[in-house]
Amino acid sequence: MTQPTGRGKMAARLRGLVWASRPLLPVVQTWDLHARRWVRALRRSPVRVVSPSGQVVERKPGPGKQPRRAATETGPHEPRRKPSLQVPPSQKPYTWEDSGLRYDKALPGDRRLSSVMTIVKSRPFREKHGKILLEGRRLIADALKAGAVPKIFFFSRLEYLKELPIDKLKGVSLIKVKFEDIKDWSDLVTPQGIMGIFAKPDHVKMTYPETQLRHLLPLLLICDNLRDPGNLGTILRSAAGAGCSKVLLTKGCVDAWEPKVLRAAMGAHFQVPIINNLDWETLPNYLPTDTRVYVADNCGLYAQAHMSNKASDYGWVCDQQLSKLHKYEEEEEDLEPGASKAWLPEVEVQSYDLDWTEAPAAVVIGGETHGVSLESLQLAESTGGKRLLIPVVPGVDSLNSAMAASILLFEGKRQLRVRAEHVSRDRSYH
Repeated sequence: MTQPTGRGKMAARLRGLVWASRPLLPVVQTWDLHARRWVRALRRSPVRVVSPSGQVVERKPGPGKQPRRAATETGPHEPRRKPSLQVPPSQKPYTWEDSGLRYDKALPGDRRLSSVMTIVKSRPFREKHGKILLEGRRLIADALKAGAVPKIFFFSRLEYLKELPIDKLKGVSLIKVKFEDIKDWSDLVTPQGIMGIFAKPDHVKMTYPETQLRHLLPLLLICDNLRDPGNLGTILRSAAGAGCSKVLLTKGCVDAWEPKVLRAAMGAHFQVPIINNLDWETLPNYLPTDTRVYVADNCGLYAQAHMSNKASDYGWVCDQQLSKLHKYEEEEEDLEPGASKAWLPEVEVQSYDLDWTEAPAAVVIGGETHGVSLESLQLAESTGGKRLLIPVVPGVDSLNSAMAASILLFEGKRQLRVRAEHVSRDRSYH
């Protein structure tokens, strides 16, 4: 076997070096490939960014953008995003939509509701401070529409406030309370979860519905010694339905803004002007010129029947008023000759369905317990008015005050409509 020459040895050594270095090339190339891929991944801009609040921001990759070291880090020339301020739930301001309105949440032991309810439900407080309490979404909405000024709202759910006009709630104290707290102070059988304290409405500044104003009649209602809240509320509702231009309440009547009256009236307070707590001396100032006052006096029939001693033939007789009339007669007999008898009014009695609306008319409704006052009869006499009698079957007790008021008011409306039709027919002939 021949020994390799020097050139052969050199060639063999070179081939060994080449083969020995070959395994190193793929390793270097592989590491370089992965390194380049890693650099390209850093240089890429994310297509979609999800912020901590959950908002998704779409982005397009821009050419030549510098790699970011971390998702939350920003470059030296990029504006730094301000972190969201985390407010504890107890101190977080409550807002909704873009109205800018805020409300307070009553904490346990908060006595604002109980203190306000206690004083507002007192009539002396209402009259002294001029505050009233309204409950229920419909009644509150009617009050806001008519221009009543709210002060405080207590509510159990935010949705109840969202149903009200937002512009009417600015500057009003809004307090969220538990429904159980509202239920304890509510006068409703089914509380609606919202109560409002309003400034006592002024009939001069109120804006009544346009449809109501178009149907006003030259017909007024005077309430005399009405003590029952349910009756007064029903009467106010009838007055609004008939189209009365005004309702006057004399001293001695229950407060028109009593919660029970408000509930029975079903929004009539914001459909017809109501003037409360009037003296008989100042009451004529609220009557139109040439107004005739008619008294719904269920005992006025005694003046028609006592001459023949057949008062029992009439069904609507009030023993208390009869004794009062007998007392007047006895005092009249005791008067000296020539003494004044002006305090004994002589008012004619007529049936309620005869025409009594030829001039602006005002109807006086008395309470069931005390009846009409002597001042109402004197006012009827001085204006040329009469007593209006609704005959009932003999032996039947007297009509409810609210029922009698409804009958007379809608009868007056019927007479005014018939008179208007006659006038229109006469004009068409000419």
